[in-house]
Amino acid sequence: MKKILLLAFLCVSTVGFAQKMKVTKGDFKFLSGQKELNVEFNYSELKLLKENLTEEEYINQRTEDLNKKTKGTGTTWAKKWAGSKEGIWNPKFMELLNKYYGAEKNVTVEEGLTSAKYTLIVDVVWIYPGWDAAVMKQPAKVSTVLRFVETANKSNVVLEIDSKEAPGDQWGSNFSNETRVGEGFAKTAKSLAKMIEKKVK
Repeated sequence: MKKILLLAFLCVSTVGFAQKMKVTKGDFKFLSGQKELNVEFNYSELKLLKENLTEEEYINQRTEDLNKKTKGTGTTWAKKWAGSKEGIWNPKFMELLNKYYGAEKNVTVEEGLTSAKYTLIVDVVWIYPGWDAAVMKQPAKVSTVLRFVETANKSNVVLEIDSKEAPGDQWGSNFSNETRVGEGFAKTAKSLAKMIEKKVK
């Protein structure tokens, strides 16, 4: 009976954190025949937690809280957070997009690929880092707006996809907020690649 209840709880949790991806502008036709895709990441509008804190507000608040518990840990965490974009999140996204789109479609997907006709701009708009207390945990959530634009004219948006609350989690315990968030970026890229695979023949 306990096992049944636990399974039911896990199922409910999975449904509750399902990612939602919706095309809000354009279609996928432009990707047909393309052999290159440039990628850029934009964090300028990022908000965090249910309170929609700016990144600066979040960093200051968490640094202060951690330093109160153990002197110096907040300052150490802030440095770790600062390196997460280039060290974890962007690479996770690129790794999965290359695996499930680039390799499958024989497309070169890179940052700084100025020769590509089209650029994917990943606007990171909201992050919930989640938490892990060993016996209980909540996955991270990452919301993005995925804008495909002409590389030579980035004001021309040919496709826009709204990706809400991509879950970030791993099997077992994961006590690092930054790596949990990274899994949310990985999930976003994989879901995008699967969507492209269905739409572009």
